Amino acid sequence: MSRIKYHIFVFLACFSSFIFSQQGVVEDEDMLSMRLQERVSQAKLESDRGDYYNALSNLEEAKKLAEKIEDQISLGTTLTKIAKVRYLVGETDKANVALSKAIELQRKNDDYGNLAVSYNIQGVVYSTNEKYQLALDYYKSAKNLFEQEDLEEYISEVTLSEAKALIALQRYEEAKTYLEKAIIIAKKYEQNRVLSSALIQSGKVSSELNNEDLALNQVEEGLSIASTYHIVENMNEAYLTLSDIHKKKGDYKSSLENITKHIRLSDSILNVKRENLAPGISSEFINKYKDDQNAQLKAQIDEVSAESNFTRITTILSIALITILSLLTLSLYKNNNIRLKTNNMLHKKNDELIVAKEKAELASKTKANFLSTVTHELRTPLYAVTGLTNMLLDESPKENQVPHLKSLKFSGDYLLTFINDILQINKIEANKVELDPEVFNLKNKIENVMSALGNSAKDNGTKLHFNYEDGLPETYNGDQLKISQILINLLGNAIKFTKDGDIWVRAYKIEQQDEMYTLRFEIEDNGIGITKEKQDQMFESFSQGSVQINRKYGGTGLGLSIVKGLIKILKGKIYLKSELGKGTTFFFEIPLEKAEVVEAQTVEETKQSNKMEDLDLSEVKILIVEDNKINQMITKKILNKMGLYCDVVDNGEAAVEQVKSTDYNVVLMDIHMPGISGLEATKIIRTFNKDLVIFALTAVTLEDKMHEFGEAGFNDIISKPFKQEDFEGKLYDVLSGKEVVSSFF
Repeated sequence: MSRIKYHIFVFLACFSSFIFSQQGVVEDEDMLSMRLQERVSQAKLESDRGDYYNALSNLEEAKKLAEKIEDQISLGTTLTKIAKVRYLVGETDKANVALSKAIELQRKNDDYGNLAVSYNIQGVVYSTNEKYQLALDYYKSAKNLFEQEDLEEYISEVTLSEAKALIALQRYEEAKTYLEKAIIIAKKYEQNRVLSSALIQSGKVSSELNNEDLALNQVEEGLSIASTYHIVENMNEAYLTLSDIHKKKGDYKSSLENITKHIRLSDSILNVKRENLAPGISSEFINKYKDDQNAQLKAQIDEVSAESNFTRITTILSIALITILSLLTLSLYKNNNIRLKTNNMLHKKNDELIVAKEKAELASKTKANFLSTVTHELRTPLYAVTGLTNMLLDESPKENQVPHLKSLKFSGDYLLTFINDILQINKIEANKVELDPEVFNLKNKIENVMSALGNSAKDNGTKLHFNYEDGLPETYNGDQLKISQILINLLGNAIKFTKDGDIWVRAYKIEQQDEMYTLRFEIEDNGIGITKEKQDQMFESFSQGSVQINRKYGGTGLGLSIVKGLIKILKGKIYLKSELGKGTTFFFEIPLEKAEVVEAQTVEETKQSNKMEDLDLSEVKILIVEDNKINQMITKKILNKMGLYCDVVDNGEAAVEQVKSTDYNVVLMDIHMPGISGLEATKIIRTFNKDLVIFALTAVTLEDKMHEFGEAGFNDIISKPFKQEDFEGKLYDVLSGKEVVSSFF
């Protein structure tokens, strides 16, 4: 018995030892993780007070701990923080190395929030090196990721950085818009550093736009906030800006007072920084800026002195100059460190106008996100509906099935048109529609639109008449696609509401200045007309003459709203006159620049040039990357019908391996898939194959995502559900050897 007890005792002792040893491993990992976080927190405190040497030391220790416990997320975050501090002490090359490693890790781990922070810092580094366009690209990527991750509070600082880059590029109107957005978000989240800086930058912009009184108010408000919360870098910037504004106004006394405050505060900031920098860093960093800063201050003071009419001011400035040159043995350390600090608290001002604007912008963003999600979810099954319907119609259906299939096709096309109209309204309201001018023949354009809608008019028993003013030039430089869309909407509307009648289309000049013409277009019908009460509402979204008219004639009520938005973008105007039972006339006026006559390719020639049968497709290989089985079948059948061979895989990982093993001409890449997304798969493919043509085959259409597609390496986007002729045209361009130019930049 005692022997059995002995064995049990030994077993329990060994088991307990094993358990405690395992707990020790866990505790060791937990302890290392806690030490890592302590190092990072300590580094933040040191960095905030300017003690960059010790901050770097703690961050390097945190990096070692993250590597030891294989915490990839913390490692990426720590590298971002190291890059930030390296940048602040002037070690740009080392900052770029750390950033590169951080971005690689954050992409790999889908750590999009911290990736956005890294992109923002990279933008700041490029701005400092005066590579402003590159900086703007990184800021935009950062902002897109913050929006994607619903981190709106971080967007204010990125937007402020964008504005500063635009100011450096002298794009003041754009900078003004960005600053207004930064101020709204900064007030919403009580970010006093960003708010005070944005107000000061707004003052600079207002001064450049010759509104000196507004400029002074903005900078003084920014200075007040910076003084209240003792944000010395912003105070320093404000004094310098005020000095420039007062000098521009001719108030040299105030200019001198502010430049003197700026000099004193700059010297104070330098002393603090000098105390906190390590000796090696201090000498290298200070010598870098010494000569430039001394020369800059001397030039500023000399300029104020030259423009002043008072000899007393000249004397004071001279004394100030001597004092400055003796004191500035160290360079001015400017305020870039404030750009990367967020989430500081600010006493909230009760400004009803700003609050209202915030609510409106929030509502607009919510609506845009809702529409983006809903339309994406609708377009995906709609791809299957329209694709299968077209396939069934092409496969010799029974005679009694044809009407049903045509009804289904009509319903699918109608729903797609409705979705596209909603998306276009959304883009117009979000100011995301840009002009795309090109030389075109206006008369031919109108005739083509009338020809395209001729069958619809014929079905209604309606005659179309066209009057183009004699002597009016035909060739102009303008956005012909938007003009076509306006004409199609207005003429289509007239045809829909005119049975057995007439429609007149007229174009004539109402004003001319050199090569710039203001043209008026009229679309007149003798259809059902519109009541006086309804005329004022006709350009609103989802507006129709009445419920009965909507039921009888169909339509979404979005066409005229789209027309009004497009005409506004073209810097034109639209109005109408109508009488119930007698017809309606729509007038719109737009400016167009006369251009040299060019030989336009006819529609027939264009169609002829896109025929796939003209090409040898025997060696062409296409890869379809799509996880939806129905969509796989539809896309494959469409390609097979065009005489093309294709392989199909259902995820991003398989796509990467397939591209490595097989030479494809084109890849059709879906975006949303299990595992790695189409975006990430394309990024990986671009690391070893730069030339392969990759189309994003997706239901995503909003321009918010366009930059992501371009950045990932896509050549173009084919939106689902697509028109087969458009799809065929893009493939024809690739397979016939035409150069593929990215649509995203």
